[in-house]
Amino acid sequence: MRVVEVSRFGGPEVLTLIEVPDPVPGPGEVVVDVAVADVLWAETMIRSGHGGRYFPVRPPYRPGPGVAGTVATVGPGVAPAWAGRRVVARTGERGGYAERVAVPVDGLVPVPDPVGLRDAAALLHDGTTACGVLDLIPPRPGDRVLVTAAGGGLGALLVQCAHAAGARVVAAARGAAKLDRLRRLGADHVVDYSAPDWSDRVRAVTGGLDVVFDGAGGAYGRAAFDLLEPGGRYSAHGTPAGEFAVPDPQRAAARAVTVIGIDDIRFPPEVARRHLVRALDAAAAGRLTPLVGQTFPLARAADAHRAIEARTTTGKTLLTI
Repeated sequence: MRVVEVSRFGGPEVLTLIEVPDPVPGPGEVVVDVAVADVLWAETMIRSGHGGRYFPVRPPYRPGPGVAGTVATVGPGVAPAWAGRRVVARTGERGGYAERVAVPVDGLVPVPDPVGLRDAAALLHDGTTACGVLDLIPPRPGDRVLVTAAGGGLGALLVQCAHAAGARVVAAARGAAKLDRLRRLGADHVVDYSAPDWSDRVRAVTGGLDVVFDGAGGAYGRAAFDLLEPGGRYSAHGTPAGEFAVPDPQRAAARAVTVIGIDDIRFPPEVARRHLVRALDAAAAGRLTPLVGQTFPLARAADAHRAIEARTTTGKTLLTI
């Protein structure tokens, strides 16, 4: 079968397509025929060697945090009824950029009938994270909420959920195409943060913020924190603009701002599973729509990484197998 491997840190060109033997399920495992593989911004950091303490991965490794597909074969001790079921699963160190993967059966989550495998893969990480962030910092009716990196897969989900909760949502993204789609997803106001005065525009339409969901990090995240009113809530979960924009603890405490960071949303497996099931159920009921902007075939995994790094993507990026 075909699988993508990273033998050394570097640019997208180090994503190499190789042939390996098909996986064989061990006790308590199944083999999934992969239809769609998840792709994350964080993977571009890891591949380039800048994962840091948050993502301490070393080559050689196989990228890909998870997949959606159909159970092909089951190993010893696994109920035969799993064969043929549509599922999503995290792949861990085994990697998901592959035609087939072996995964533990206790990590499988069935995909509800109304949900396509593409949307299920889009929710595997971003839906889990969105539900977890919203549990920790739930927006309330009337809250003034800013979502940065709102044009990404996670940001688009947070916009929808905050809108559904009755909040007044400002979506910050880059480019007219992303902003137009975010309006359709429920954003009350949209701001292009390629404009130098973007934070002034946010203040002009809100007067101040109660909640910030920062998926951008860097200078954008720091500017967003400055817009918070005393007693506000702040989630620093993104890095595309440089690093997690975790505010100084003393400064946050002085303003009574509640802060969560990446360590707060690294959920144990049973919690992550619960959040994923919630996201899939919401999609099945029509309450949540993943924003899938582009897909690439497995052989073009490097192009997927290039597009993410160039910030030419909208919503979620996926590999189709």
